[in-house]
Amino acid sequence: MPNQGSVSTIKNYLQLLEGCIGSKSLKQGKAIHQCLLKSNGGDFIAQSSTLDKLTRLYISCKKPQHAHRVFNSIPIQERKNKTILWNQMIRAYAWDGPFEKAVDLYDEMVGSGITPTKYTFPFVLKACSALLDAETGVRIHGHAKRQSLDGDVYVCTALVDFYLKCGRLGDAREVFDGMPERDVVAWNAMVSGFSSNGCYWDAVGLVLEMQQQGMEPNSSTVLAVLPVIGEASRLNEGKAVHGFCFRKGIKFDVMVGTAILDMYGKCGLLVYAKKIFHGLTLKNEVTWSAIVGACVTCSSIGEGLEFFEKMRMELYGSPSPVMLATVVRGCAKLNDLNIGKQLHCYTIKLGFDSELMVGNTLLSMYAKCGSVDDAMKFFEPMQFKDSVSYSALISGCVQNGYAEEALQMFHKMQLAGVVPELATMMGFLPACSYLSALQHGICGHSYSVVRGFASDISISNALIDMYSKCGKVDSARRVFDNMSHRDVVSWNAMIVGYGIHGLGKDAITLFQQMQTGPHKPDDVTFIALLSACSHAGLVTEGKHLFLVMSKEFNIAPKMDHYFCMVDLLGRAGFLDEAHKLIKTMPFEADAHIWNALLSACRTHKNIELGEEVSSKIQAVGPTSTGNFVLLFNLYTTARRWDDAANVRIHQKELGFKKKPGCSWIEVNGNIHAFVGGDLSHKESDEIYKKLEDLFTEMKRLGYNTESDFVYHDLEEEEKEKILLYHSEKLAVAYGLISLKEDKPIVITKNLRVCGDCHTALKYITIITKREITVRDTSRFHHFSDGICSCGEFW
Repeated sequence: MPNQGSVSTIKNYLQLLEGCIGSKSLKQGKAIHQCLLKSNGGDFIAQSSTLDKLTRLYISCKKPQHAHRVFNSIPIQERKNKTILWNQMIRAYAWDGPFEKAVDLYDEMVGSGITPTKYTFPFVLKACSALLDAETGVRIHGHAKRQSLDGDVYVCTALVDFYLKCGRLGDAREVFDGMPERDVVAWNAMVSGFSSNGCYWDAVGLVLEMQQQGMEPNSSTVLAVLPVIGEASRLNEGKAVHGFCFRKGIKFDVMVGTAILDMYGKCGLLVYAKKIFHGLTLKNEVTWSAIVGACVTCSSIGEGLEFFEKMRMELYGSPSPVMLATVVRGCAKLNDLNIGKQLHCYTIKLGFDSELMVGNTLLSMYAKCGSVDDAMKFFEPMQFKDSVSYSALISGCVQNGYAEEALQMFHKMQLAGVVPELATMMGFLPACSYLSALQHGICGHSYSVVRGFASDISISNALIDMYSKCGKVDSARRVFDNMSHRDVVSWNAMIVGYGIHGLGKDAITLFQQMQTGPHKPDDVTFIALLSACSHAGLVTEGKHLFLVMSKEFNIAPKMDHYFCMVDLLGRAGFLDEAHKLIKTMPFEADAHIWNALLSACRTHKNIELGEEVSSKIQAVGPTSTGNFVLLFNLYTTARRWDDAANVRIHQKELGFKKKPGCSWIEVNGNIHAFVGGDLSHKESDEIYKKLEDLFTEMKRLGYNTESDFVYHDLEEEEKEKILLYHSEKLAVAYGLISLKEDKPIVITKNLRVCGDCHTALKYITIITKREITVRDTSRFHHFSDGICSCGEFW
């Protein structure tokens, strides 16, 4: 090795350093750096040219912070003459991060009096895009204007990309339209930006526009536009792009092939997706992920799992987090908890269980498979949680009947400082609906308005449902009327709202308005209408709607439509007609429909038909305790205690347990739940005293307990006590002692309100001069001045 310090040795080191820069050899470069430090006591390394080379070495080896330290060693006066090196440093941070360092370096460059070039701006704007720092990007745009570089094709393309990634589509379009010349890169940046923002028509329109202006789309254009075509399920346009690739000879490589495969999968054409997949000679993991995702999207989950197993054998490597998340999503769709748990174990084995995307998908899988406890256990120790994590758990809780837990989780989310997104509100608002938690729902509405979510159709639909189920049908109508765009779900939600409040005529009027617009009624619309007629006793109107749905709207009645008709006829007392309708159905009646007729038999005390219907239910197989409860109630009303006891015995033998009645009320933003005879509430003494005082007043006004609604062979006095402490009465009493007189009392019950409570609540409104609303499983009851809105038709 030559003597250190000699000029020839230094020259040799610098030549070797240049070679390290070209080959990106970090280890050798560091060794040369060390030797240079030792040469001549380190004097030589202080020379600008040497520091320049060392800076470029570390930049080429993706070590921007090392490069920055060396760069700072260059004297400031000499640095002013190294614009190219400044640009290289900014580019290094813009590509590999930390991105804010690129912006800081740019500001330092400008502050040092160095004029940025047309190459500086694209690099620093790329960093602003990565940071989504719109404010800084706009400031840098102003610098480019002052430099008269806002017309340069490279700078303009970078500005377009920056604005699009920051979601400022209008600004991006303005810059693009002002470009004196546009190359294919600029066009592709626009197409890609609008595509990634979900703007289907704009993205496709840009592709057409670029061709009209003589610019030929290339493979990058195809890759940019296909995702949004797939998301919009525009199959014909997707096929056109596929054909374009063949006509123009665009290379059908793995990237283009995978993009076309993915498009067909998202458009629901799994056969085409598989043909593309099998036709590709080269497949990477993204290709395999796309075909598995296509199978999941098209509900061919078993096939997706088969592809997953083939991939594991053919690629001989661990699947990526994206692939695992796709397969777990398939298990959730298949509702297969067993396979989902196996995949969970597999992700732990691969060390991917801490990946946020995989974790969120596992969380969603457990929730969708009905295993909320497992979802909770998985959620708690998660190292990283984002809005998707909380949203998945909140939605899972609501879907599985844990609405109160969903609200608690939403509160935890806020305490953790995680900002609720639109998907979160889509879980939160149904929880408010389920619990009739109006104050929570109003807060959710306000938050949605502030965040700009209220303009989203799905949020507006959820708000209509929430207000309807919280007893505020007028507020639901205001939301409906203020919607700038509606879909068929919007109309259906409002019709359902009118129906559960017994406003059948309003529901029919709204249906007539619906027919004047672009939205065609679907089968759900007629379920909502027939149910509304049932709750309002509109037999003639219901029969007419049932007839026209098939004759005028070509909608064949399904089981749910027949159920509504049987319920309508049965409530109105037309038991024989309801029975005949069931017999003429084009398919075999299920227990649900027979149960509707059995309920009517209980209401109208037709024991003979009730027994016949009950035998039908036993033949098809009872689906819940409701069938047994109705028959039991029918026998006890007729005081046939032995028959009632036999029903209970048979119910127990089949493993059906009676659901206890539960009522809840929202007071000052807190949900309070009660069951019959409940003593667990901290204010039980005050609640029971209030009820006893009310009972005394009610008796004075002529109230007599309807002991038929106590289905036990007990003395009348014992029956009175049981009826007095029904859950809905306890909830009302708590509302009376807790809420100010100007506050409405809104109760929700998990079963139908009993006849005695229905009568008692009328008396309570006279005594207290308070309005009381009760939502049971059937409908709303608005009590005021001794009258119920149901008109005794419930």
